[in-house]
Amino acid sequence: MSENTHHQQNQPLSGAPSPEELEAAQAANEFDAVNGAQAELASLQIKNTELADNYLRAKADAENSRRRAEDEISKARKFALESFAESLLPVLDSLEAGLAMKDATLGQLREGANVTLKQLKNALERNKVAQIDPPPGSKFDPHQHQAISMIPADQEANTVVNVLQKGYLIAERVLRPALVTVAAPK
Repeated sequence: MSENTHHQQNQPLSGAPSPEELEAAQAANEFDAVNGAQAELASLQIKNTELADNYLRAKADAENSRRRAEDEISKARKFALESFAESLLPVLDSLEAGLAMKDATLGQLREGANVTLKQLKNALERNKVAQIDPPPGSKFDPHQHQAISMIPADQEANTVVNVLQKGYLIAERVLRPALVTVAAPK
């Protein structure tokens, strides 16, 4: 047998790869898989770093927004009180001027008191303070009125007979309820 013939006998007849070729192909596939997994791992690590950075930035932004909101609320309270106090200063000036007049007549004092009362009402109005002064016969409202007593009256039960003291709202919230007497059931 010639060398050529011997070599042909070792080769499979079907054209299938040899065990060495299969092992080399499998090693190449495993190498490609390892390289692919390493590349994917590196990509995921980069994405993880980016996400962690974005999370920290978002957390810092949220904390900064919270601090700014707290500062704005604090300033709003401070300046709202400042505005209210400033609107009362003309009332104070008028009262002091009226008391400084030594020889004022009763008519002048009454006129000065009316002007001062008007200033005070305007100051309260500008600061969203409104009166609760229900007219007689209006329905008793426990959210805005406080009944001091029930009295017999010629009107429907649970209606306001008279107001003993006006109440006040501030921005539609009851600051002080109106003190009223209410008609008793017949």
